[in-house]
Amino acid sequence: MTLARARYGRPLWLDQFPKSRIPAYPRHRGPLTTDVAIIGGGLTGCATAYAFAAAGIKVVLFEADAIGRGSTASSAGWIGDEPGVGFADLARTLGLRNARGAFQAWHRAALDFIALLRRLDIRCALEPRTAITVAANREQDARLKREQKARKEAGLDAPLLPARTLRAEIALAGGTGLRGRAGATIDPYRATLGLAAAAVDRGAQLFEHTRVTKVKFTRKWADLQTDGGTVRTSRVVVATGRPTALHRSLARHFWFQSAYVVLTDPVPFKVRRQLGQRAAVVRDLAVPEHIVRWIDDERLLVMGADAESPPARQRDQVLVQRTGQLMYELSVLYPDISGIPPAAGWDCSYAKTAEGVPYIGPHRNFPHHLFAFGDSSHSVTGAYLASRILLRYHLGESESSDRAFEFTR
Repeated sequence: MTLARARYGRPLWLDQFPKSRIPAYPRHRGPLTTDVAIIGGGLTGCATAYAFAAAGIKVVLFEADAIGRGSTASSAGWIGDEPGVGFADLARTLGLRNARGAFQAWHRAALDFIALLRRLDIRCALEPRTAITVAANREQDARLKREQKARKEAGLDAPLLPARTLRAEIALAGGTGLRGRAGATIDPYRATLGLAAAAVDRGAQLFEHTRVTKVKFTRKWADLQTDGGTVRTSRVVVATGRPTALHRSLARHFWFQSAYVVLTDPVPFKVRRQLGQRAAVVRDLAVPEHIVRWIDDERLLVMGADAESPPARQRDQVLVQRTGQLMYELSVLYPDISGIPPAAGWDCSYAKTAEGVPYIGPHRNFPHHLFAFGDSSHSVTGAYLASRILLRYHLGESESSDRAFEFTR
């Protein structure tokens, strides 16, 4: 296979899902009254719809396109147990207490998300997979050891792996690594569809191809205008991942980035045997970092090469360039796979905050609103975490660890 045969722009998770099994939800029509209206039908929106419906709250979800086919389907499908930013860095920006709270909350969310997928029997290729953060050179090794020291001093588990363990497990020579405490890999599209179906079973209403065009709010409620009708609600949950035209004034809090994802052709059996146990997700300390995981135990998926999102007219060209860059960087990490071509490449857009952790919760300028914006962790754990934090805010039961994700932090 040559580079020209690689498929660009269509994520693996959508490509391998049977078209005949894609569920269809109706468009919204006419007037509607509900307790909670969710805008956004990705993994965060569907997890939130399930959380609210399971709590006995009348909830309606609106997706402008189709459920789960946006940034969710473009993700790497990894449930990580930390927020994607170093603990030492986070402690400097948010303070030790908030940083510890954020890490502990993320770890709990990873465990609880895995447990929920199992309890609901959602078939999404769930496989337990811890992550190993590796240092590829002397400078990264020093950073990793400082990070481990900061975590241990804060009372967080931070097992440092010696070089021989890295060689055995992930076939990387030299350096050290930090092992995560929990995690898994999943098919994020199937997980989203499963949570959507579970939410409907609990009484939620889901609408696809329904765009919310306007939100007005008074002291008592909010009124939503969709392209098919009107909605009156006491709570608006915005789970679009980044500010849209409805809340464009909040865009100043974020940088808009794109990560790129490459899936290789099958790695020959003889080469696979040389690449360790293949049972962990690999992260490195490059800037931007790489996330590497196995698909079906025979293909490698790598995410990275993050940069400012290009203009729409340049998106396809940039995607091809970044795909080639990622394949080269993957071959530097694993020289044995040199010459294996890419099978597919796609991009994943996201919003990034100054501190590196998302904003989840209310904003003083938008009464009756709750937001979930700015998850740049490259794992899908933040979707589940947001669903729990948003439910706690709605019920007036927020926890101290939730402060790390507030707009006012």
